[in-house]
Amino acid sequence: MKMTGIVAVCVLLLTGCGGSGDRTSRSAPVVSEPVITVTENVSYRQVLALNATSPDANMAYGEEPEQTGDLWMPADVISPPLVIVIHGGCWSNQYGPEQLYPLASALQEDGFAVWVPGFRRSGDEGGGWPGTLEDVVQSINYIYQQNEYPFDETSVTLAGHSSGGHLALLASQQITLPVARITGLAPVTDIVAYSQGANSCQQAVTSFMGSRREDEPEAWAEANPVSYSYGTPLWILAGEQDITVTIEQNPIPEATFVVVERAGHFDWLHPDTPAFQVFTSLLAR
Repeated sequence: MKMTGIVAVCVLLLTGCGGSGDRTSRSAPVVSEPVITVTENVSYRQVLALNATSPDANMAYGEEPEQTGDLWMPADVISPPLVIVIHGGCWSNQYGPEQLYPLASALQEDGFAVWVPGFRRSGDEGGGWPGTLEDVVQSINYIYQQNEYPFDETSVTLAGHSSGGHLALLASQQITLPVARITGLAPVTDIVAYSQGANSCQQAVTSFMGSRREDEPEAWAEANPVSYSYGTPLWILAGEQDITVTIEQNPIPEATFVVVERAGHFDWLHPDTPAFQVFTSLLAR
């Protein structure tokens, strides 16, 4: 399934008026050329430059400094649907959850509660495999267990972007309460195949795993989303222009696979892109 970009077309119509009843004095309508504005294939810097609202709460789900999460709650909505979003960044502590703040702010405005957990990553004490995934699972279980900020537990979406999509897929196998849907935003679905690539994120897989596949094949299989079956409705969303995580065909048989034309790797995080609109349309199901 391919979904094309959404465009905004602005047409300015200028009309001149002459004297009453005098047709010859009327000037002809002037129509400008259509102005087409499409935000596509955005950069990481463009996402970070966006305005965002501050979270309503920052809550610790563990004792380590990285084990905290940010929560956005919509105004005047009782028991809103919840979107849990796991951030990407090549599993590295060089990249944090702030990249998701514009996304969270936009979803909050649309009436969703949004939980964006931090977690230990490669470069952090206890980060990497399996500590990073353990933190993500713990953070998801925590948001269900806390009762200060109620939400609709029957309408929870677990989403993740890039390496965060990899973690979200794995976490769905371990969390204590089920979610309504899982959405991978340019997710890494096969770390074995991905690790064989040459870009910096692909080369980061071995550092995240702390081993080579030939030395720890069981650990690599356990950390690989394609090793599992998924009973929960699952969407894999890919950008046609994504060069960081290239997904050309459906990697998981149970998933609904959607490719957005002209979308890049970070379009899913930018509220003004067609890719973001595809993502939010799935939340409304």
